[in-house]
Amino acid sequence: MPQRFECAEHFICHMPSNPHSHRSFKRTYDLPGHAHELTFSCYRRLPLLNADRTCQWMADSLNAERNRGLFDLWAFVFMPEHVHLLIRPRGPDADIARIRQAIKEPVGRRAIKFLQEHFPEWIERLSRRRGKKVERLLWQSGGGYDRNITSAPALTAVVDYIHMNPVRRNFVAGPADWFWSSARWFENRDKSPVRLDPIPAEWLA
Repeated sequence: MPQRFECAEHFICHMPSNPHSHRSFKRTYDLPGHAHELTFSCYRRLPLLNADRTCQWMADSLNAERNRGLFDLWAFVFMPEHVHLLIRPRGPDADIARIRQAIKEPVGRRAIKFLQEHFPEWIERLSRRRGKKVERLLWQSGGGYDRNITSAPALTAVVDYIHMNPVRRNFVAGPADWFWSSARWFENRDKSPVRLDPIPAEWLA
């Protein structure tokens, strides 16, 4: 399991030693049958997922929304300051923006509430003022990165890319050594903290 930090300083403002550059935003195309590689970042690229507590909230949210039947989850990884997901919407009228919002919002609410109760001195780092309004943000504004996946080779490449994130950052030696990743499910070494859906055979050809 990756090292996690329980103190407020690491929960909020401990920056990773070698943060990788984030890819730019791409417009969402809600096309039936397509899978989507989604990436979204924590506010100001702060490592707010450094705590297992926050990762568990993300896992809870993913499990809840997946159980609602909105999408199939094919791969994921939670990094200290961002999340990668590979999903395929189940309905022909699926709205990726709404799916993404449904996943992120509960995590943001729980994290902000926890900090207000236990570490209120750090809330200012997650605050953004717009006129007289003050917003508390766990996630960076905007849709993040969204790439449509339509072929088996692209799918395989995306799964490998997602699982190799912790290895590229030198956090672990192998993909399955990172607890908050579906690589453990793929290698059948352990159960994933988030239940995955089977990838249809035609996507693995």
